[in-house]
Amino acid sequence: QLQASGGGLVQAGGSLRLSCAASSTLSAYDMGWYRQAPGKQRELVATISPGGITNYADSVKGRFTISRDNAKNTVYLQMNSLKPEDTAVYYCRPVGIVVWGQGTLVTVSS
Repeated sequence: QLQASGGGLVQAGGSLRLSCAASSTLSAYDMGWYRQAPGKQRELVATISPGGITNYADSVKGRFTISRDNAKNTVYLQMNSLKPEDTAVYYCRPVGIVVWGQGTLVTVSS
């Protein structure tokens, strides 16, 4: 079971830190943060390997940072310089395993 948290309302240029806690170990999996904006398809935002190698969508590169704490079975997404177009429900899950947990809503006002 995966549960994302940390979303909220923030002004453009602001920051938020999302957390994704799992009920079981995540240490063996590539983990990803995904988001779905209103009226749009869900998209991959960032991934992190078990060893900490990261990849980002071009739209968030340089602004978002994904990290993980395997001891806590938790994945994080630090989001800086937020833009209105970042408004979406954010989810996390292991890459390649299509099981969606509870997302967290991020709303960025202009």
